[in-house]
Amino acid sequence: MQSHTLTASKNRTKRRVGRGGKRGSFSGRGIKGQKARAGRKMRPELRDIIKKIPKHKGYRHSYRPSNIVTVRASSISKAFKAGETVTPKTLVEKRIVKRLSGRVPTNIRILGDKKLLAKLDVNGVTFTGESKSNAKTKAKPEVKVKPEVKTKATKTKTK
Repeated sequence: MQSHTLTASKNRTKRRVGRGGKRGSFSGRGIKGQKARAGRKMRPELRDIIKKIPKHKGYRHSYRPSNIVTVRASSISKAFKAGETVTPKTLVEKRIVKRLSGRVPTNIRILGDKKLLAKLDVNGVTFTGESKSNAKTKAKPEVKVKPEVKTKATKTKTK
């Protein structure tokens, strides 16, 4: 007798229920549902939580506050006359800046040309690098711009 001469038995009953295990028709899978199906894949809950955490390490928070309101120097020079004081409160009164959730914003930054603010008194407002030099300020700016850090060049030894 060789394997290519064998024929299937005609007396064998077909029982293709459950497939696997020795526990009858459901094979320990219970009745119906996603867990009972073939090829079931239940996505682990912990995997979704882990995947939401960013891959890259390190400190990613910005040093700048998010509620900075920027104002152009040209719009301030049009609204204010020479000698007037510019404060956050006066900027809100002249409707150059809107209130943030019912309050006068504290972080206001002036952008633009230096020459436009030369005749105004500015208090409690921060400046960008361009407009900082010519404006008359009584108060120091609240938010400081971080200076660039210069790296030291490494010396190579010569023999």
